[in-house]
Amino acid sequence: MLPFYPVASYSFLCMNVSAWDIIYKNIFKGEKMLFAILSFIISLVPSLLVIFYILRRKKEDLGYQRSCKSAIGRGAIAVLPIIGLSALFHIINALVKRFLLPDMHPLVFRAIYTFIVLAFVEELVKFFCFKGVLKKKYNEYTWTDVVAFMVLVGDMFGLVEDIPYAIGASPMVMLIRGLTVGHIGYGFVMGWVYGKKLYTGKKKYGFLAFMIPFLLHGLYDFSLSSELLEINEDLAFIGISLALVDIILFISMLVFFRRSKKKEKYNVPLIKLPEPAEIVQ
Repeated sequence: MLPFYPVASYSFLCMNVSAWDIIYKNIFKGEKMLFAILSFIISLVPSLLVIFYILRRKKEDLGYQRSCKSAIGRGAIAVLPIIGLSALFHIINALVKRFLLPDMHPLVFRAIYTFIVLAFVEELVKFFCFKGVLKKKYNEYTWTDVVAFMVLVGDMFGLVEDIPYAIGASPMVMLIRGLTVGHIGYGFVMGWVYGKKLYTGKKKYGFLAFMIPFLLHGLYDFSLSSELLEINEDLAFIGISLALVDIILFISMLVFFRRSKKKEKYNVPLIKLPEPAEIVQ
């Protein structure tokens, strides 16, 4: 997500990273490194618990387990094409600003950067990783399974993305990332809406499965930009509100997995695996 996380802690708690550094330095003094390590470990707990829970849903179903592992692997390597595409779009964005639109307002430049270079690229790559999982057809997946696969893709990508923050970010920033788990929430929305597309056969849900997470992600990143907060510091409430949306999405995902067991539409196979005889032919 947004790499400018000194702004993130300010947006959530009206205090920048430097202020938090002063606080935990004074409190923990020589234990700064230990505090940072503990913060990083704690921030990973929600994401790891989600992976563990999803894998245990159908632990006897080998096809489901294989699809889950495929989703985890694709989510982990998704960071590679995202780095390449983000760098490409960042260069294009910078060249446009320098040579074609030198008078572009910094806020407009930041909006393009957060929506296209960050949110669009990340959600697009995750979306195709997710579709790659479905294409393999290791099991007769249901609507709930589709949600699970996309959550795993987003979850694993978020975990890999967290690694750089363990090196240079404030412990408070790491904890905030761990609590909001945005990539899990966006994955839940993408998986649920795409599952609706497969269940109903309506193509518009395939479009919405990408657009809704993209817009949520872009708005969240943009709301944390220093350019926006320089206009009015009170606009920090937008970032706080969107962080709460991320938490609500996370809770909604947990409720969905719990209640979907009792609803037939979420447990009807959306695809049929070919019979052995059909494969031979």
